[in-house]
Amino acid sequence: MHKRKNHAAEEPRLADQKDKPPKNKRDLLKQVERQYVEDLRNVKIDRELDVNQKMLEGMFKDSSDFVIRAFEVEKGPHALVIFVDGLIDTAELNAALKVLMVNEGGLRDLDALTRMSLPVSQITEVDNYADLVKSVLSGDSGILIDGEERAVLLGLRGAKGRSVQEPETESVVRGPREGYVENIRTNTAMLRRKMKTPHLKMRSMTIGRESNTDIVVAYHEGLSDPVTLQEVIGRLEKIDIDAVLDSGYLEEMIQDNTYSPFPQVQYTERPDTTAAALLEGRFAIFADGSPFALVVPTTFWQLMQANEDYYERFQMATMIRWLRYLFVVVALTTPALYIAITTYHQAMIPTTLLLSLAAARESIPFPAVVEAFIMEIAFEALREAGVRLPKTVGQAVSILGALVIGQAAVEAGIVSAPMVIIVSVTGIASFTIPRYNAAIAVRMLRFPLMILASLFGMYGILLGMMLILGHLANLRSFGVPYLSPIGPLSTGDLKDVLIRAPWWAMGDRPAFLELQDKHRIGEELHVEIAAHGGQTGEKVKHGADRDKGGEKG
Repeated sequence: MHKRKNHAAEEPRLADQKDKPPKNKRDLLKQVERQYVEDLRNVKIDRELDVNQKMLEGMFKDSSDFVIRAFEVEKGPHALVIFVDGLIDTAELNAALKVLMVNEGGLRDLDALTRMSLPVSQITEVDNYADLVKSVLSGDSGILIDGEERAVLLGLRGAKGRSVQEPETESVVRGPREGYVENIRTNTAMLRRKMKTPHLKMRSMTIGRESNTDIVVAYHEGLSDPVTLQEVIGRLEKIDIDAVLDSGYLEEMIQDNTYSPFPQVQYTERPDTTAAALLEGRFAIFADGSPFALVVPTTFWQLMQANEDYYERFQMATMIRWLRYLFVVVALTTPALYIAITTYHQAMIPTTLLLSLAAARESIPFPAVVEAFIMEIAFEALREAGVRLPKTVGQAVSILGALVIGQAAVEAGIVSAPMVIIVSVTGIASFTIPRYNAAIAVRMLRFPLMILASLFGMYGILLGMMLILGHLANLRSFGVPYLSPIGPLSTGDLKDVLIRAPWWAMGDRPAFLELQDKHRIGEELHVEIAAHGGQTGEKVKHGADRDKGGEKG
């Protein structure tokens, strides 16, 4: 999984020299210092404690946070404990070492010590330096005992991290308010609380020659397609990079079409969104150090859906979806339409409005396309500045900047008032897109459409829209067509695309995904209420109706 490419000849790989053992321990130490951690898999833990200590001291020379402490098991052998200061629970480690040092039973065997003495719930054994070093650098504590060719890893991680907070990128009015953090085990635990089933599987791996980042692929064993699972695992295992510092590294490497502006991987910082995706047969990818989980495969319509669509009643969710689809078109085409109509198709404008537009543009020295580019670029710059500035001043700067710059530009005769209105409406429309990466794609494509509109008018806009739709039709995410279930058409799945049907009407999972179990909701309760008004075969009576029934009896 981790392969070094085109490295200098003077840096020999220990893995390549496993058949040529070094002449002495000093040569071994010199070789080890040049290796990536994964290359140490062929270096076995030595029976002599002094050799292990020299190995570790050589690898972590000038590392002030790496602690190597020698101690002696009472009535037993000498031992070493290694850990990274700041990544462990020091109190728990001290308690474990105290038990070993006292060793009331006089145990000398490693198996007996781990089985009968250590008061730690998570204990594993390793026999090579790759597993030992990676685990210790991840927050475990390692114990090496003289005369043993194995090391014991104690799961005593206690690094400080950000507490669970409300997601900032996916806020809701109604719904859970907890979001992922940078600790991968905290994130997987939050997902496990949502799905209390043994069918939830989490396969782990390590990616990054230098970062050795822990990666977890979560899926529902009884639903997801095994072939797609192997595709996801295979793409991740073939990643060869020095470090993975965020899940964004993985997203760009595993997506089907790198050059498409449309995201083929959804990211989320909400456990409920992740659980809902897994229950549809999709897969979630967690990266240690990132508060975002990746969801694959992804479709265009999935990016247009918000969490709250499924927490509010279906009438409201359907209305908001239609509004969202309308404003996606507005955000993409409004500046281009203004340029095309005012430049080539003035006859389409009512006379009164045309006179008003002409009067507003009378003193403007630039054509409509230049005017639109000036305002759009200024608006994008203000939006980016608002994101990067501290929260206390970011919103004020973006709002006041837009108002002041827009008003000043109109008064100076650089742009017209109608163009300020067009750009403002376009910006508001782009904010209605639930997913930030999908909104960026729409914002990017707006500029080519403006150029086509300035060159060919309405024909240019039609040409641009045809190219975009053709690109979307050819796009895939892990083998799933990007426009599914509309292209190709799956009529049964339209109840959760164009509309949001009631929950009882969405009894089957998406048919365009290869799933092992299609059915998810029973209809018994809805049939009873709709047909009989209750569970007993008759409508539930009001208190007065019940009293009348008693008098008649």
